[in-house]
Amino acid sequence: MARRLEDRSDAINELPSSFASSATVRRRMQRQRERDTVPELALRRALFARGYRYRVNYRPVPSLRRSADIVFVRQQIAVFVDGCFWHGCPEHGRRQHRINDWYWPKKIEGNCRRDIDTNRRLEAACWTVLRFWEHTPILEAVTVIVEKVKAASQT
Repeated sequence: MARRLEDRSDAINELPSSFASSATVRRRMQRQRERDTVPELALRRALFARGYRYRVNYRPVPSLRRSADIVFVRQQIAVFVDGCFWHGCPEHGRRQHRINDWYWPKKIEGNCRRDIDTNRRLEAACWTVLRFWEHTPILEAVTVIVEKVKAASQT
């Protein structure tokens, strides 16, 4: 029995380690939220305060394995709040990566391609897609969303 546990610990020690540059970076990456980010919560609070109700982290098209941050189901509007780093913001996204430069440009490019594909697929399914950068002023995003929701509700 003792031999088996020893064999397992050796196997575990041989697993590839994270490619994070340090333990601190690894912890920060693990804490990175996929939903309920600060900009997303602020946008949701502002919409809710104006009386709008919506779905959160919801798949607009169930067969499409992608969730929108905020979804108005009846009006068929999907809202995404994109992080500048993760989605390649032209203003705030990084051009040069000092660490793991072999990984990040491909990862971010893949995210951008997936965003474009998601937009295309949702629009093909008759959904309106709204994307906002995390640095977009909340009032500006709310104004656009409210206009689209009102327009879609009238048709």
